[in-house]
Amino acid sequence: MKKYLILALIVFGALPARAQIFSGEDVINNPNFDKQRFSYGYFLGFNTYDFDFDYKNYIEGASLGKDYSVDRTIGFNVGLIGNMRLSDHLDLRLEPGVSFNRINFQLTKADAGTFREINSTFVHIPLLLKFSTTRINNFKPFVVGGVSTSINLSSNENNPEDNEDGQFRMTTNNFYYEIGLGIDLYLYYFKFTPSIRGVFAINDELVRDDNPNSLYTRNVEKMSSRAIFINFTFQ
Repeated sequence: MKKYLILALIVFGALPARAQIFSGEDVINNPNFDKQRFSYGYFLGFNTYDFDFDYKNYIEGASLGKDYSVDRTIGFNVGLIGNMRLSDHLDLRLEPGVSFNRINFQLTKADAGTFREINSTFVHIPLLLKFSTTRINNFKPFVVGGVSTSINLSSNENNPEDNEDGQFRMTTNNFYYEIGLGIDLYLYYFKFTPSIRGVFAINDELVRDDNPNSLYTRNVEKMSSRAIFINFTFQ
């Protein structure tokens, strides 16, 4: 009996939310929020990074195949948002933030001593265009896309030691393109926005070892990071 009562409470509790979406008769929260020329906020979220490798696959007459096995982990994002309204359906957004993450990988054709754990801290600065639908009561879906740059504070780019000394090196300054989607939820006191976005590096981020025959870098044509960001924005 209790479970049926709980189910009934859930159903009746969901009816106002359903009516708010379709009827247009409920209270509209923050009706003038999107009329502001500029608005600001902050975001918190999660990320998962990995590497995309392009291989040469041919060195001294031998096909080497794919050399790396990469494991994703969950990282953390935090940052600020500056939004400029361009029209009813278009906004320009600057979202400077910091992301913390870890990538584990190793060579698949070598012993366990080739395992590497890369802990990275990125200062990430995207410039994005946000394309929104017409607001439906207190909801407004959107898609977003643009370009970004980052500073990898843990890159080791200028470290004189390389993989022979246990140091994996990456470039410090990197460039990306981004695309994603989300939904604006207009609450009583603020706007809350969950979103998901793919982030894809454009440039080669690998700093080669000094030894041209290094197991770690000799067969890599290009190494670019890619990530998924899940952010929760408060404005």
